[in-house]
Amino acid sequence: MFHKVKEVFPQADLMLNVMFADGTTKEYDVAPLLERFEAFAPLADGGLFNAVSVDPGGYGVSWNDDIDLSCDELWEHGSVVKTPFDGLMAFSTAADLWGLNDSTLRKALVYGKIRPGIDARKYGKQWIVTRSAMIREYGDPQEIKQVL
Repeated sequence: MFHKVKEVFPQADLMLNVMFADGTTKEYDVAPLLERFEAFAPLADGGLFNAVSVDPGGYGVSWNDDIDLSCDELWEHGSVVKTPFDGLMAFSTAADLWGLNDSTLRKALVYGKIRPGIDARKYGKQWIVTRSAMIREYGDPQEIKQVL
């Protein structure tokens, strides 16, 4: 199973802050790669390192056509970082992970399965839901079930 990357932020000392679709945030240390693999040496230049971006589809991150990291590498070798946003995700992301339609989640709000203000909250036009509420109501995400 792959863990889709939603956002990546370069940090000091060649560290990446990586947010995954399931609401998990991890820190990944790029410095050891510079020592082990010549291809990563250009990242010592702070300008290039800070130009990191998420690959289309969230399958990893890249700096240019020659330097990239897969989502699996980031997930397996990154360290979990606790943030106030852990376990929060947009309805669209939750629907994708659980194989549901956005309208199913909006109906769950109306019927009280997902409780507004407790399990979910609207920010502007976007609904945000907690991972724990999704697991409570719909079980494990569909992507995880496919692997098991």
